[in-house]
Amino acid sequence: MDETYIGGKFRVGPQATKPGERPKDRLYLSNKAAVVSVLQRGGPVRSFHVDRVTAKNLKPIVNEMIAEHAHLMTDTSGVGRSVAGKRKHSQVNHTAKEYVRLENGEKITTNTVEGYFSILKRGNYGVYHHWSTKYMAQYLREFDWRYNARKLSDMERTIIALRMTEGKRLLLKAQE
Repeated sequence: MDETYIGGKFRVGPQATKPGERPKDRLYLSNKAAVVSVLQRGGPVRSFHVDRVTAKNLKPIVNEMIAEHAHLMTDTSGVGRSVAGKRKHSQVNHTAKEYVRLENGEKITTNTVEGYFSILKRGNYGVYHHWSTKYMAQYLREFDWRYNARKLSDMERTIIALRMTEGKRLLLKAQE
């Protein structure tokens, strides 16, 4: 399980730069949408848009998505520890340049979910260019579906997608 932030960069105020260099982007989270993803290694992913990445917001997601006997792997953010509950919980320390380690024959890493985030962000920046937070859940479901169906043939994907749409309509405006 890990979190990422979706949205554009913006510059705040004039910045001192060396001659010939362009101003650096200052990253702020206020204009970004927080996304938390739970990915089962070798299995499916499920993503959620949350207002803020806090234990209060993540506990219901963890309790719904992660079994009590599961092994939860996160980075060293303080939120991960507080939402794990009774689950076995391991962390990787990115600030110490630790991205994967072997512990009792098991790989402790968040690289799989980080790889999913790279696909998600490439879709945001390269395909759609902007996601409204109003429709964030729909974009996340689309990219979850793409990731979860990546090993299926085109025919299998088509059949499943058509079955999923049976009897459903997507309305962007409220009916009058």
